Formats: sequence, structure tokens, C-alpha cells
Amino acid sequence: KFGMPATERGVNTCIIITEVTVDDDTTVLGCLADSVQEVLDLASEDIAAAPRIGTRLKTEFIRGMGKRDNRFIIILDIDRVFSAEELSLVQEHGEQ
Repeated sequence: KFGMPATERGVNTCIIITEVTVDDDTTVLGCLADSVQEVLDLASEDIAAAPRIGTRLKTEFIRGMGKRDNRFIIILDIDRVFSAEELSLVQEHGEQ
């Protein structure tokens, strides 16, 4: 999805549970992640608009950039990560 190579599952691999809304339809699903460093809340004043980053990164999935303790954090727009077609497949599989 992000143009990155696949990685092996390991001790840091985890599942992130999220709600995704596409076309006014909300689906709860789990996303497999290589690892999670930290879960945190950011105040709205600590979030800036998504920057324009060359052609190497797919920025259509980025909601904004956060800042905490002099670190920058990329904030994904989870509703844009999954297409309606992908969510339809998840819903069909869940109903079976």
C-alpha cells in the first residue's frame, strides 16, 4: 500500500484495531503493523497540514504532521488508506 517492501513477522509485529469510514460506511478492522513505538494523544495545535514531499512518498495517505519533544510524527489518514473495494472485501469476509 505504501510502496514499501514486505517484512517478516516478528516479536514487534502487532495488530492495530481501528475504525475506517469510506462512503459514510464505518468498518472496524485490524491492521498488521511491523511495530508500534508509542501510542500518544496530540493536541490540535501540535498538528500541521500534510507537507508536499517529493515523489518518493505517497502523501495522499497523510493527514498531517505532528510534533512532540522536538520529533516529527507522520499522522496517517486512516480513512484514505483503505479503498471502498478493500473494505468491501473485509466486510464480506466478516459476514462469512
